Amino acid sequence: MTIDRLAEEISRKNAPVVVGLDPNLTLIPEFIKRKAYAEFGESLEGAAEAVWQFNKAIVDATADLIPAVKPQIAMYEQFGIPGLEVFKRTTQYCQEKGLLVIGDVKRGDIGSTSAAYAAAHLGQVKIGSKTFAPFDEDFATVNPYLGSDGVKPFTDVCQACGKGIFVLVKTSNPSSGEFQDREVDGRPLYELVGQKVDEWGAGLIGKCGYSAVGAVVGATYPEMGRVLRKVMPKAFILVPGYGAQGGKAEDLKVFFNPDGLGAIINSSRGIIAAWKKEPYAHFGEEGFADASRQAVKDMIADINSHR
Repeated sequence: MTIDRLAEEISRKNAPVVVGLDPNLTLIPEFIKRKAYAEFGESLEGAAEAVWQFNKAIVDATADLIPAVKPQIAMYEQFGIPGLEVFKRTTQYCQEKGLLVIGDVKRGDIGSTSAAYAAAHLGQVKIGSKTFAPFDEDFATVNPYLGSDGVKPFTDVCQACGKGIFVLVKTSNPSSGEFQDREVDGRPLYELVGQKVDEWGAGLIGKCGYSAVGAVVGATYPEMGRVLRKVMPKAFILVPGYGAQGGKAEDLKVFFNPDGLGAIINSSRGIIAAWKKEPYAHFGEEGFADASRQAVKDMIADINSHR
């Protein structure tokens, strides 16, 4: 199961972190864009090529330090079919480098539609006598708003293919409380979703003791994270919001279990755009990948000092 691999790689590298590969053109150095546009024009293909070269350099610079990456599919979809092709290429390249891939796709629907999403990102599709794994991420993020009907096709694929999911429980954005904090029968909605995560994952426990059904809980809400850690003792928690969104390392220890596992902390702009930030400015534009490597090292040290 991929959850076992994730726990193993976090322990082996002593790095409970995931790098969010969420590129947009403002984060990509000009020299990369110039080269891509010279070859493919100022076009969707040119933009996608720039994203690919940017991703590849960052992965090459950081793969030995981290267990996983998390590409956000919207950053690729905005460039149409060329962008989606780069999403697939990025996934394959990262896996060839030994990294696990968390597809941040936030899918959720019902019936055959949800089953199709699950097949596209985690499972397989049969075409005639042949079988294909279209995007083939190791994990995917799932929106539970439609209830168990929307999640079960994903857990079925997790069971069949040994993959995993992270269900949105308490997201890091400021307006998340408009729905997620509303009380239902005296309990906030995010707690009820967390309880369902625990139920959905009960039959999918790996050798590591954690479930293939994890949760997304923002670093910006540590007190809620403390509660949810108890509600979902067997769930790995994917924690966005560290760094750029204000989440601090000292607040993250509540997401971990006593074994030092149970959480993986995401940083996107803080890593891939490190070259634009003052502490790493000395690397310069040409050294953007080296800046990302140093930012990963600093993040790992910061988090490990508090867990």
